[in-house]
Amino acid sequence: MTDEDAQAMRRENTYLKARNAQLQNDVTSLGGQVLRMQQELERLSGRHTGRVSDPLSGGQS
Repeated sequence: MTDEDAQAMRRENTYLKARNAQLQNDVTSLGGQVLRMQQELERLSGRHTGRVSDPLSGGQS
């Protein structure tokens, strides 16, 4: 292995480490978005289910 080869491998290794870190951040961000969407879906489903399960609750004291 020549010095040039070693330098090229170090550059590639540095790039791959940075890319891996970026992808891990992306996965973490997407995981957070999925969680928020699940919570929103549960909230909307709960609201809809509440209306269906008790149709006489609206407007009555």
